[in-house]
Amino acid sequence: MGTNLAHQTPVISSPTIRERTGSISTAEIISVLKGKITALHIKRAFSAETAEEITSNFVESPGLKERKDGVPGQYVGASHYRNDSTTYFTQSESARPYVDSLFGSLVDPVRALFDALKRDLHKQGIELRLARSKQGQANVCRALSWTDGGTYALEPHDDVAQVLHAGSDFEIPAVASNIVAALNFYPSMAEEGGNLRLWSHKPTVNDRRSEGVETTGYPYSATYLEDVPCHDFELKAGDMGLIDGGFVHGVTKQSANGNRRLVLNSFFGFARPDLVLWWT
Repeated sequence: MGTNLAHQTPVISSPTIRERTGSISTAEIISVLKGKITALHIKRAFSAETAEEITSNFVESPGLKERKDGVPGQYVGASHYRNDSTTYFTQSESARPYVDSLFGSLVDPVRALFDALKRDLHKQGIELRLARSKQGQANVCRALSWTDGGTYALEPHDDVAQVLHAGSDFEIPAVASNIVAALNFYPSMAEEGGNLRLWSHKPTVNDRRSEGVETTGYPYSATYLEDVPCHDFELKAGDMGLIDGGFVHGVTKQSANGNRRLVLNSFFGFARPDLVLWWT
């Protein structure tokens, strides 16, 4: 007799959460990559002045676009989500000047972390590099402002499904067998709401199939998650967040007036024991 996937019950996992104030530690970043920490929230990870200038550059960017992939929002950069390799890397190359211009003459906090992590992984015999193809290579980040006006600014989802089903012409599907780390820097936050919510559940292929999100991981229903514990990260401008993107997560409803919620987002993870890929 076959299993009725329509009634899949979420298995509860206990995430290891670390929240603190201060500078970024690459040792903690590597701990997330290796599955020792599920979620890391560093408060005041970069300066208010840097955050304000990045936000201003985003709003005024000639590369600012509306998302057209079913996930409401505005962005500068490129996303692999629902794109084939050729489209993604072509868009990455076209968007690079706009991504670079978000930082102007500032010290780019994302690039600074990438460079520091690259040095420390190299000491362990591990290469860190941007994902690439013959069409080009990924950018170090993309800037996103979610605009969904429903119950969530960004509905509950996981990041593994979209990586696993990215296509054979991508390098990144190999990462789905390990931790898909989702990195966020927050230059601006809404006055109310806009928290990162992490559910204590890491879906399997069968879970995604039961929810009809096997290839995208987006979105999980409120009914499916109603008995699953969750944790809200109360974010402020200048914070950094890093999570195991295999856990279901989303963004809570945010105030429509005042400051926008802006995030600089990247993904990275082990494609091989000696190789970590980074992309957007």
